[in-house]
Amino acid sequence: MHLLIRADASTQIGTGHVMRCLALAQACLAEGGQAHFLMGSEGASLAQRILYEGAQVSYGSAQGGSKADAEGAIALAKNLKADWVVVDGYHFGADYQKWLKDAGLKVLAIDDYGHASHYWADVVLNQNITADEALYASREPYTQLLLGTRYALLRKEFWPWRDWQRQIPPVATKVLVTLGGSDPDNVTLLVIQALQRVDVEGMEAIVVVGGSNPHYEQLEQAVNSSKTSITLKQNVTNMPELMVWADLAITAGGSTCWETALMKLPSLVIVIAENQRESALKLAQLGLALVIKPEDLAVEGKLCHSLSYFINLMGNSYAQTSEGLRRLVDGYGSKHILDTLNDLIKI
Repeated sequence: MHLLIRADASTQIGTGHVMRCLALAQACLAEGGQAHFLMGSEGASLAQRILYEGAQVSYGSAQGGSKADAEGAIALAKNLKADWVVVDGYHFGADYQKWLKDAGLKVLAIDDYGHASHYWADVVLNQNITADEALYASREPYTQLLLGTRYALLRKEFWPWRDWQRQIPPVATKVLVTLGGSDPDNVTLLVIQALQRVDVEGMEAIVVVGGSNPHYEQLEQAVNSSKTSITLKQNVTNMPELMVWADLAITAGGSTCWETALMKLPSLVIVIAENQRESALKLAQLGLALVIKPEDLAVEGKLCHSLSYFINLMGNSYAQTSEGLRRLVDGYGSKHILDTLNDLIKI
């Protein structure tokens, strides 16, 4: 199979769309296929990672989601003889999907909350715990829906850990912080400051930031002046190993939630984008996460109090939460998706 993936990354957009598409590309490459990314120029910071995996990269100059953007994608897809065009981004709405379909292409649209007014894609994928058919009532009769965490896109570094069993720590003191590839509002700094105020004996933390994070120097200064044991890491490639090391995680409400679920790692989830709220609250409703909403961050001491509460809570419910998380994600999401795409090629 040959995939053309149209996704963007930037400080404002973040890296999530490209990185979850990378998981699909890795699975395709592992089966002997090919994958080619088409991105705006702001996504160039991720190019080295994509090329390292064996995929290819091209850049478009047209405004994302525009007719000219679609025409560029169509031309490249036909030149590559792509079997599928994968679109992931909130600017790829109904018109964009229809332009691709009118050109005779098979289209997979990755979506989070039913953002398009109509779905012309052959397949719509929503990997979130809140995915529901009602979000896609306005779709073509041929459009297939892949809904829920069964289809969670996890990169290949997580595949060897599908059957790993977590040991329950006597006391949860190792904290992993990862709030996405860009974090434009610098919520990571607020977390570091809260960690410095939490009174937990022996606590240590690793803070991971992406290459698109514009606040690295400020974070570095905060960590260097901290009395708490905090290590700052950038552009890591061993996230599963860090999740194995950790007893607890502080994450954003995006795709990282499905990574921590596979790794049975209880998390405090901070909603840093509105489209993360519903999934995060569903995890909280199921007793599988503690959630901090954007409005909570503005309340003095709220984050520190919630973190202290979370660490103490885990002493009583760690094993139950850990096992509940693992039931959400089996780690084979990309394979489930590729099986569907392969079947549709034969039709």
